[in-house]
Amino acid sequence: MDIGVGFFATHDAIDPGSLARLAEARGHESLFFAEHTHIPAERRTPYAGGAQLPRKYWHTYDLFVTLTAAAAATSRLRVGSGICLVVERDPITTAKEVASVDVLSGGRLEFGVGAGWNREEMLNHGTDPRHRMAVLRERVEAMKAIWTQDEATYHGEHVSFDRIWSWPKPAQRPHPPILVGGSGKTVLDRVLSFGDAWFPNYAPHGIIERAQELRDRAERHIDVMVMGVPADPRVLEQYESAGFRRAVHWLPSYQRGPVERELDRWESAVADLHGE
Repeated sequence: MDIGVGFFATHDAIDPGSLARLAEARGHESLFFAEHTHIPAERRTPYAGGAQLPRKYWHTYDLFVTLTAAAAATSRLRVGSGICLVVERDPITTAKEVASVDVLSGGRLEFGVGAGWNREEMLNHGTDPRHRMAVLRERVEAMKAIWTQDEATYHGEHVSFDRIWSWPKPAQRPHPPILVGGSGKTVLDRVLSFGDAWFPNYAPHGIIERAQELRDRAERHIDVMVMGVPADPRVLEQYESAGFRRAVHWLPSYQRGPVERELDRWESAVADLHGE
């Protein structure tokens, strides 16, 4: 099982390039960045994490600027979106950004996608929350067409274009891995429809059982990964035994000192898992 870390890259925390160099030097396989373009001040959608929404949610850098900085600072580290809010993005522009980062990184991009949870945020981008899952599917399908066709065409209810040229094509063929986030009732349908992996947030119960359901339903290989795993070797052992491809731990959005201390905790849990 590969081991990675996740981070809300904010302007008052360690910069993405420095964090990426640190993660690579310490032997981590991957580094994932969260995305929020903004947070509505009159937010009504409840935050699943409870109580108050942390300030890091509205202080993040742009996702693809962050990914570029991390990729440019490293040579081996996989860099990824954890997750990209595709329902808030133009698919033609996003396809160009994904392909550009993948080429410039030498094929090291992991493209985590999702619909998000903040309904007011979606509405500010012109997306009706009631249709967000259909929008997500069509935009991912449209991006796949752009990445894999010299002259791409796509027609759906929410995305439609005729015969476009767009280069570069991604370094990874046919495209970077599509990691589908989320843990709702229909998420496995989305993974089977357009994903290469399922990448839910950690929860104490249910994920391992649903991962087995996904494998039972799949007619092709689909990876299973988990985001936000606690620094606990017993939890890590459960996911490793269940055949998960990757486990990712969130780091705090602080300067280098607190980040390194949290990396120590995470690495200690991994070492305990392997009996080191």
